[in-house]
Amino acid sequence: MAQATAQKINGRFQTFMKGLNDRYEPHVRQHLAKVYMVLGSTVAASTVGALCQMHEVLDLGILAALATLVLAFGLHIYMDDGKNYRTRLSMLYALGFCSGQTLGPLLSYINSINPSIIVTALTGTLVIFLSLSLAALLAEQGKYLYLGGMLLSVVSTMVLLSLFNMIFQSYMVQVTQLYVGVFVMAGFVVYDTQNIVEKCRNGNRDVVQHALDLFLDLFYMFRRLLVILTQKEERKQKERRGRN
Repeated sequence: MAQATAQKINGRFQTFMKGLNDRYEPHVRQHLAKVYMVLGSTVAASTVGALCQMHEVLDLGILAALATLVLAFGLHIYMDDGKNYRTRLSMLYALGFCSGQTLGPLLSYINSINPSIIVTALTGTLVIFLSLSLAALLAEQGKYLYLGGMLLSVVSTMVLLSLFNMIFQSYMVQVTQLYVGVFVMAGFVVYDTQNIVEKCRNGNRDVVQHALDLFLDLFYMFRRLLVILTQKEERKQKERRGRN
């Protein structure tokens, strides 16, 4: 039974790999492999940053948020010239570490409420990201590139609502933005994946920038899922206290 299942899984994997090989040129496959490897190491740097903050090994405080913004802006300005790959890669890892630092306080709070929330949010983020990335890679070439303009419009609207909500303090607006934000980040995963392929085919092989795009999609999706699940857990605990 186990052997048959393993063979079935292996068969599907081989079919999937053959589909990718048939769909993408060797240089595109190589570029995607590099992007996902750098993405994985950036996520690792972010994890280290969060753990350092949570365990009080290193806490950069507000400097972490400022450094994240500066590094993200710097990577957009300090463009790839073929000779600065290592410098830009170091900037990306530093951005990942600082991003993790900004997430540390939230993770510490959640850990004190219910540590399983972190595991659930992480699992959900990975499943969503992998599923949508594969869907984008297996879809028709450029099929979802139209999403870019729509997603930017939604983000602009959400920013305006956030500014207005600083005055009105509407709970419904906050909740709506959280849930819409998850869908927006999911849309960006699909868009960015296909956009990376399109850029690579047009000669843009900036591994660092492409990994940054996907990292930000992952990071903000994870953060929103954390907040949504935490709010649900807080409501449950409040209801239990009310019954007791």
